[in-house]
Amino acid sequence: MQAFYSDHFVLPLPEGHRFPMQKYSMVREAVLATVPQIAFHEAPFTSDGVLALAHHPSYIERVSRGELTPPEQKAIGFPWSSQMVERSRRSAGATIAACRAALECGVAANLAGGTHHAYSDHGEGFCVFNDAAIAARLMQAERRVRKVAIVDLDVHQGNGTAAILAQDDSIFTLSLHAENNYPFKKERSDLDVALADGVGDADYLSALHAALDGMFARFSPELLIYLAGADPHEGDRLGRLKLTLDGLAARDRDIPVALAMAGGYGKNIQDTVAVHVQTIAIASHYSFRKPAIATQ
Repeated sequence: MQAFYSDHFVLPLPEGHRFPMQKYSMVREAVLATVPQIAFHEAPFTSDGVLALAHHPSYIERVSRGELTPPEQKAIGFPWSSQMVERSRRSAGATIAACRAALECGVAANLAGGTHHAYSDHGEGFCVFNDAAIAARLMQAERRVRKVAIVDLDVHQGNGTAAILAQDDSIFTLSLHAENNYPFKKERSDLDVALADGVGDADYLSALHAALDGMFARFSPELLIYLAGADPHEGDRLGRLKLTLDGLAARDRDIPVALAMAGGYGKNIQDTVAVHVQTIAIASHYSFRKPAIATQ
């Protein structure tokens, strides 16, 4: 299976910052040690022109030059640095590369990504550029596929993705998220499933199966981009749901796609890493097959 990483592009954060930057290198190291037959590749750089498939050119320019206002930078949650810009471009590039590889081999992964809170003209919630929206539109522009579904199973709603793609009937957005969690002002996805606090394995999996059935009844994608958040885990400090490691394993089966890791903020970072590594291990069983959904 092809996996694309950007963990060595580390952005400097102040002491005590709550974003778990170290989890990405920990995930790669754990996958390397425990999951056989993974081919690792450095995430490619994403150009301004490709970013502009989902973002306003003026926003891209202001991010790149460090010209965001203090409130804009605060909404993102990271201090500006050239490393922040480089990592954000590379993270989008990894999802693009994973999509191309998934269309060849059935499944591939970005060992970061899932930056679904980024809007076309601003960032939020640790998200600068929206990798899923960019990758979906580039796969269409390259005429690899016509229809793409973004299945967002981060515990937080993919508000930026929903807003960017709101008028695009060729890309279906599905978000299964905690109702009372960030973002507190939700956008409208093509299909939103909002879950109450404390939902566990059985109810979550039932809601997921119903959501996927509903999506496929309405839409026939040729590629899935899957945001495999670790934050529905019961040990996540920002999640509000109660999925076990076994429940998350059941979530990840039967979805051969281009994966992005999305959120994960465990009280114990090893729990977050274990969820992400489990996702990659399950996905690896689907590699070297033709995609489950035929491409054209």
